Amino acid sequence: MAQQNLKPAGGTRERAAHGGKETEAMKAALTELGLNIVEMTEKSGREFFVGLSKRTNQRGAEILADAFKDYAVSTVPIQDRLHLKSFCSMAGPDLIAIGSSEAAQKALKIMQQMSDHKYDKLTLPDDLAANCVYMNLPGKGDVLLHCTPEEFPESAKVFEKLKDHMLIPVSNQEKVKVDGALTCCSVLINKKKNI
Repeated sequence: MAQQNLKPAGGTRERAAHGGKETEAMKAALTELGLNIVEMTEKSGREFFVGLSKRTNQRGAEILADAFKDYAVSTVPIQDRLHLKSFCSMAGPDLIAIGSSEAAQKALKIMQQMSDHKYDKLTLPDDLAANCVYMNLPGKGDVLLHCTPEEFPESAKVFEKLKDHMLIPVSNQEKVKVDGALTCCSVLINKKKNI
């Protein structure tokens, strides 16, 4: 995932296990939409944080560092979760949404120690609620897709404090049944209107 400023990355083992079918299917879908596919080479953000877990190993972090030599790439050990994004994502420019579990807070402490940048944090009572999708949309400003109040009522109250954001609750009830979350189902496309 490449979001403004903070870039949790992962999934290298999972994609390799599927023989690249996920990548090829995504390329085909984007081509069908008439979009030009470009490998990630443009700069955005400041650094990458790579969660080391059962799905992403040290070699994956090294490959990312080789591809983005101008950025700091820091590894964060993840215990008992699939991804760093299982409890952490960007909720706005320089704003990290983070769960309140011991594992989430430990990861946040590691990221704070490794980074030269100071991020604000939005601590949520529920780890999975911290998996949100931030977008800065022309004409709309800061937009945040987040969990519904029905799923995580206390975390939804925390999101409501973001007065400068357009908040869009999105249900994750079905995705969570297969270890999915909002960012698992998100592809952000920056497309000009008259193309």
